[in-house]
Amino acid sequence: MDKVFIEGLEIEALIGIYDWERRIRQPLLFDVEMAFDNTVPAATDAIADTLNYKAVSKRIIEYVSQSEFGLVETLAERVAALILEEFGVRHVRLKLSKPGAVRGARAVGVIIERPTATL
Repeated sequence: MDKVFIEGLEIEALIGIYDWERRIRQPLLFDVEMAFDNTVPAATDAIADTLNYKAVSKRIIEYVSQSEFGLVETLAERVAALILEEFGVRHVRLKLSKPGAVRGARAVGVIIERPTATL
């Protein structure tokens, strides 16, 4: 299975359950792997045939920047669903890290994997 990835995408967001967290924007880091058949773009060498990681990144930034979720779990689920629905990938693996959330840890967060929903 081919994969297209985005690593270390940093986005400032309003996230958290504590009152002080609801008043500041905090950095979040996203690592995303998306299943995509790269044989066609490799054969055509055409950007139109690819899973455009710049377009995916811009959409994630737009969505996360406007979000106001309490939990990273909720945000991760919504971003994964957005990628599956809007970019037509078969599978997504998303790691969402919240740096500095726990003293002594570089980051905490969640890793989720979701396939495209079948009808």
